[in-house]
Amino acid sequence: MTDVLPQPDCSRKAGREPLELEESGSKRPPNTGARLWGRVRNKLLRNKLDPQTVETKNWHTDVIEMNGIKVEFSMKFTSRDMSLKRTPSKKQTGVFGVKISVVTKRERSKVPYIVRQCVEEVEKRGIEEVGIYRISGVATDIQALKAVFDANNKDILLMLSDMDINAIAGTLKLYFRELPEPLLTDRLYPAFMEGIALSDPAAKENCMMHLLRSLPDPNLITFLFLLEHVAEKEPINKMSLHNLATVFGPTLLRPSEVESKAHLTSAADIWSHDVMAQVQVLLYYLQHPPISFAELKRNTLYFSTDV
Repeated sequence: MTDVLPQPDCSRKAGREPLELEESGSKRPPNTGARLWGRVRNKLLRNKLDPQTVETKNWHTDVIEMNGIKVEFSMKFTSRDMSLKRTPSKKQTGVFGVKISVVTKRERSKVPYIVRQCVEEVEKRGIEEVGIYRISGVATDIQALKAVFDANNKDILLMLSDMDINAIAGTLKLYFRELPEPLLTDRLYPAFMEGIALSDPAAKENCMMHLLRSLPDPNLITFLFLLEHVAEKEPINKMSLHNLATVFGPTLLRPSEVESKAHLTSAADIWSHDVMAQVQVLLYYLQHPPISFAELKRNTLYFSTDV
């Protein structure tokens, strides 16, 4: 599964073969590797398998060549049940796969410790890193950090300071992805989808703010904390607000298992509708002037979620 563009109901898995270099007497143009891998990623993102192929377990193989370099890769779709299914952890002493309300109550904190520490480290030495949150960290490093946070190891801070920043960003995304329920909750998912589709700006504003007020406090405070963290630094890290919304939207806001099964007709339908709407929801909040938790709670507008 690739972190470049998460998909809620179908994940695309790609295996890369080693690069095969052909001997050539001429000098290869600069940045060939980066440009070639860009083509591979574009292929992974844009290549749409037909619904019949999606439902099979067969691998789809393709080859891309450029300036004497050949990349052969395979990909296939795996159902949501086998990939991004959110399942509660049996280890209630950990933090991954545990309800955010349980973690914050146990820690006596407003925002989970793992979120605060990962954000602090990224802001300290990674917020200007090109492609932060888009570029995947090494899977083994992410799993190592996951184990340390789950065990509440005393060496967490030392390990964070020595770890590659993309692994830390990946750990933060993994934490949100493995929550038993998405941060913006299953219950409010249909209302978020309908609210973002409203055409009247005033009605949309009232609805989207009301939906935030409807979140449980730990979810809302953590969401606002994350929004403040991913402030735009596009000129340096090349991560526009739209890029950030694309990375985080489907992670923080996805349909419940019941909701997705009720509306699933094909992978293409889910991709074209749900994912884009999820991105638009997060983009709306990212583009909104700073949102205060205290102000939200004071401004009690009685706006129905049945929009």
